[in-house]
Amino acid sequence: MNERKAIVPVGMEAVYEKIRYAPAVKVGDTVYFSGQIGRDANMKLVEEREAQIVQAFENLKAVLEAAGGTLADVVDVTTFHTDMRDLTLFMEVRDRYLNVHPLPAWTAVGAHMLGGSAGYIVEIKAVAVLSK
Repeated sequence: MNERKAIVPVGMEAVYEKIRYAPAVKVGDTVYFSGQIGRDANMKLVEEREAQIVQAFENLKAVLEAAGGTLADVVDVTTFHTDMRDLTLFMEVRDRYLNVHPLPAWTAVGAHMLGGSAGYIVEIKAVAVLSK
């Protein structure tokens, strides 16, 4: 049986300690991410749309690096959007971060609300398989 390890990068300790979930869990070479939202290290919403998407990807990247991986290790992405009209902007930002081949699988889902409060426009959930 593979050991499970919580991945909690510096700056996200409050998520684990106060909200009580792991930003990711590593099992063997696979990393399962909790949804990453556009919240900064001070747990504050990043309000501008593109900046919020960038922050969500930066959070994903930070968690992945804490697990010992890179964005090239991402194999599956599920995104949740409060306004599907943001998909074009989202894809532009996504392609800056996930410009790998083969491309990861991706599912986009419309959602009424994210992050437990108004203002969040995207949440990014992923699975990565770390290179050996």
